Amino acid sequence: MRNTPKTHIKEIFTSIQGEGVCVGEKHIFVRFCKCNLKCAYCDTDFSYANAKEYTIDELYERLKDVNCETISFTGGEPLSDIEFLLEFLKRYKNKLNKKIYLETNGTLYQNFVQIIDFVDIVAMDIKLESATRQRNRYFENEKFLHLAQRKELFIKVVFDENINEAEIDEVARLAKTYKRGIILQPKMPINNNVNLYEIFEKFYSKHKDTRLICQTHKFLNLQ
Repeated sequence: MRNTPKTHIKEIFTSIQGEGVCVGEKHIFVRFCKCNLKCAYCDTDFSYANAKEYTIDELYERLKDVNCETISFTGGEPLSDIEFLLEFLKRYKNKLNKKIYLETNGTLYQNFVQIIDFVDIVAMDIKLESATRQRNRYFENEKFLHLAQRKELFIKVVFDENINEAEIDEVARLAKTYKRGIILQPKMPINNNVNLYEIFEKFYSKHKDTRLICQTHKFLNLQ
């Protein structure tokens, strides 16, 4: 009997996508527990205590009849669960006949290349040290962007009042080099002392394909 991969999933729910270029679309969200980073602003409990364990077959049964065109794999960091994710997509991507949206921190590029052919759109976060209190991962981010050149991808940047010029320069450089759009996302709740337009203008002056989009689902009181 084949050993089937299992994983713990924090939650599965259907809602309106509140971030990025797909904002306003209906997605079904699959939130993985594992993550390779510990960002200061992360407010989600990713322990297994309140998570459910799934096999790939059980996850397929949970998703197959959902009236929704897009599955959003989020977390946590979905690519931390690459064995499970790869097997699931290999076996069921075509049967589900749904678009696969991957939200990732863009550091696990060696894992991403294993599922690249099964993913339709990528929301790649660049985690700024000024906001996350973790070192910048530009080397890994650039490796990821290089591998993803043939995929639909945008760069998401969560920022706060501590963002600095060096970070703006580097994000803009990566976006211009790989011809990707930037979605600026203020850290919530928004600090009233942050001049959002000024920060937007600093990015826009370096890379015109830049948009400022808050987490709209929070304003709509949605999950």
